[in-house]
Amino acid sequence: MSRRSTEAWERDNLSPYAFLSSESKGRAVPIEECEIRTCFQRDIDRIVHSKSFRRLMHKTQVFLNPEGDHYRTRMTHTLEVSRIARTIARGLKLNEDLTEAISLGHDLGHTPFGHAGEAALNQILPGGFRHNEHSLRVVDKLENGGRGLNLTYEVREGILGHTGQQIPRTLEGQIIRFADQIAYINHDIDDAMRAGIISSGDIPGSISAVLGERHSERIDTLVRDVIECSAAELRQSPAAADAMQKLRSFMFERVYRNPEAKGEESKAQAMLLALFEFYVAHPDKLPEDFRSEMEREGRERAVCDYIAGMTDNYAVEKYEEYFIPSGWAKK
Repeated sequence: MSRRSTEAWERDNLSPYAFLSSESKGRAVPIEECEIRTCFQRDIDRIVHSKSFRRLMHKTQVFLNPEGDHYRTRMTHTLEVSRIARTIARGLKLNEDLTEAISLGHDLGHTPFGHAGEAALNQILPGGFRHNEHSLRVVDKLENGGRGLNLTYEVREGILGHTGQQIPRTLEGQIIRFADQIAYINHDIDDAMRAGIISSGDIPGSISAVLGERHSERIDTLVRDVIECSAAELRQSPAAADAMQKLRSFMFERVYRNPEAKGEESKAQAMLLALFEFYVAHPDKLPEDFRSEMEREGRERAVCDYIAGMTDNYAVEKYEEYFIPSGWAKK
């Protein structure tokens, strides 16, 4: 099917509230249209083939360096968000390609060591550090040798607005705000059970009575609820919204602030702070791309961009290289 045929199909079959590929505001740098792919399908490919997307597989979701192969990473979180978001988009006859592009790109700016790393960089970067803003910075400025991915306006807006105060104008962008929370709350429960921090019986019965007792039941309930309650705007039923908020509060109390689950975070943050101070003092140790950026945007910004792009293991390796005597470093 050609791009024009796909665009015609969207006009004939999608909801009147859907955002059509043919109506995109376009890219900062205009490019020739692809004969096969729509602009949003092209953005999906640009994101999936990017270096920052590949690095997500080695970045922490919640648990630092867990023992076991089945814990989520930032990559698996991204893929789960994408599947949930596309299911909601399909159920509402919205633009699945736009939804997928935003979901695949929404966490490209996440730091090593999950939100612990984000908190560390937020302490030291002038103006603060927020991963949604950095995700936009990655696709606009840092990828592709400093040229960025040149994504469409609607995908960029959705990436920035997947969390925080700025709400995307498209319903497809707003879906990611729901899908992100549905994904992380539920898969974090699964991982916390795997780690022995909570059990299924710990979840309050008032929550399970609304959302279900099993992982798949909770996700199915929340996804169906958004589809059934939404039309011109995205909504949850009062019962589902209340249960989801209570479940989120339960996770903060029992997992996200649990010393057993998060006890190593202070060490990870100390590593990133030490690396930041080291690179600020020794900018010659930065890769060439970031030394060039330093001349344009300042030393602290360039160092922050470099550290934010690190995987967990790479950050540990660089810390060992600079701060641990070679005979003591982990083999």
